[in-house]
Amino acid sequence: MSDQKIRFEDGASYERMMGTWSRLVGIDFLQWLAPPPGLRWIDVGCGNGAFTELLIERCAPSEIHGIDPSDGQLAFARSRPGVQMAKFHQGDAMELPFSGSRFDAAVMALVIFFVPDPAKGVAEMARVVTPGGTVAAYIWDIANEGSPTGAILTEMRAFGLTPPSPPRVDASRMESLRQLWAGAGLEKIETRKIEVARTFGDFEDFWATTLTSPNLGPPIAKLSSPDTERLKVGVQQRVPPDSAGQVTYRAWANAITGRVPN
Repeated sequence: MSDQKIRFEDGASYERMMGTWSRLVGIDFLQWLAPPPGLRWIDVGCGNGAFTELLIERCAPSEIHGIDPSDGQLAFARSRPGVQMAKFHQGDAMELPFSGSRFDAAVMALVIFFVPDPAKGVAEMARVVTPGGTVAAYIWDIANEGSPTGAILTEMRAFGLTPPSPPRVDASRMESLRQLWAGAGLEKIETRKIEVARTFGDFEDFWATTLTSPNLGPPIAKLSSPDTERLKVGVQQRVPPDSAGQVTYRAWANAITGRVPN
C-alpha cells in the first residue's frame, strides 16, 4: 500500500476535475432526494463549494453552512458567485462545530471514504440534524472501479504502480454505507446507484484533466517520458475516442439517505 496521502488543496484544479464530476452526480442526487425548499443545510467536506453552490441553486435553502479542513479549498468556495448566502468554516467532519439538532439536513458529497472514522462522521451528521431530518451522502464506487479516475488507476496498477487511495475505500461500498447509516441509528434508509457520463474534447483533454487529481499526477510525474507514454497508450486502449475524436467516460456513485428518528 502506498504511504502517500491524497490532499485536495487547489480549488481551481479540483474544479476542473472533480468539481465538474460532482455537479453531474449531484444533480441526480438532489432530484432523488427531492428536498423541500427552505431547509437549513450543512455540507460536510464541502471542498471548493461545488456541491454547496448546487444546493443553493436547486434547493432554495434558508441557511447553508459548509465545513472543510482545507484553507485553499475554502478560499475557492468563498469566491464562487453563487454562494453569497453560504457560511464556510474550517473544521473536522468527526467533530462538527455546531450544537445538536442545528440543521434540517446534512450531506457529504464525495467525502466519506476520506473521513478517518466514517462511523464517527455519520454520527456527527446525525447529531447536528433535527429529529425527522435528513442525513445523506454520495461517494464514488471506487471499490468497483466506478470513479472518474478508474481507468487510469487500473492501468497504473497493471504498470506496477501503487497510487495512493482514500484511507477508507471500504466505506464506498453500498453495504458499508447501509451499515454506517444503520449504526448511527438512522431510519427509513434508502440507497441508489447514480451513473453519469462526461465527454472530453479528445483523449489529451481527458488525460490532462484527470491527471489533476492528486492521487494520479504526483506518481505519474515520477515516471520517465517513455514509461509515461506507454501508460497513456494503455489508458487510451481502455477509453478509446469515438469517430469524432471525443472521449466519453462513465462513472458511478453510491448514494444513501436516512432520517433522524423523531
